[in-house]
Amino acid sequence: MLLKRCQFHFNGGANSKEEKSAGHKILGECRGLHAIQRVRESTIHVEARRGRTSHQKMESYPAVYEEQNDSTKQQERHYYLLSELQTLVKDLPSSFQQRLSYTTLSDLAQALIDGTVYDIVQGLLDIQHLTERNLYNQRQKLHCEHRALKQDLVRKHKEALQVCKSHNLAVMKANQQGETEALEIRVREEQRMMDEKIVVEMDQKVIDQQNTLEMAGVPGFYITTNPQELTMQINLLELILKLQQKESQSGVLS
Repeated sequence: MLLKRCQFHFNGGANSKEEKSAGHKILGECRGLHAIQRVRESTIHVEARRGRTSHQKMESYPAVYEEQNDSTKQQERHYYLLSELQTLVKDLPSSFQQRLSYTTLSDLAQALIDGTVYDIVQGLLDIQHLTERNLYNQRQKLHCEHRALKQDLVRKHKEALQVCKSHNLAVMKANQQGETEALEIRVREEQRMMDEKIVVEMDQKVIDQQNTLEMAGVPGFYITTNPQELTMQINLLELILKLQQKESQSGVLS
């Protein structure tokens, strides 16, 4: 994932009981739908903003003063955002600092002026967390199923050995060993298929994030699998999230 890529972990114990799981699933789906709707609305807002300039030109002359006033405020905010981004960039590795030119940072500051991109990024983050939780739960469920199968097989083998005649013992142990090995092969194959499914879904989420941010006009975002470009996009998102946090704490986004 582009956003907080280390959020998803394959390891770890289950953290909810079965009855809690159903409630969490319903709540998670509601949050996910809300996040998706927020991303859609924010993207539509960006498109509307792009067409606003041509519409404003058709308004009456008294509106010119207000437009100039708004323009001045936008310029001031653009300067503030650009200055903050230039400060935050200093924390990145030098190799990435060199790639983030003044023009790129200026374009990014322009995209952040009205706060719409903040909403889009937050929506993508919510969707990503929902996806990660869902994939984690699927893998935990498979792990529990495998554990139950192994325990059941061990129990059956133990019961069979207790009633087995001594002259059949060697044959039975050989058969049980074959059953155990067959189950291990099945478990490994199902785990491999699950992990491949997880990778595919996570890769698709990266594409969805890249596409959404590109449509929103955020510089540096387009669909790519190039590792260096992906790292650059992650760094850009970190800049956006840090700047959003700073503005929220200062009350600018209240």
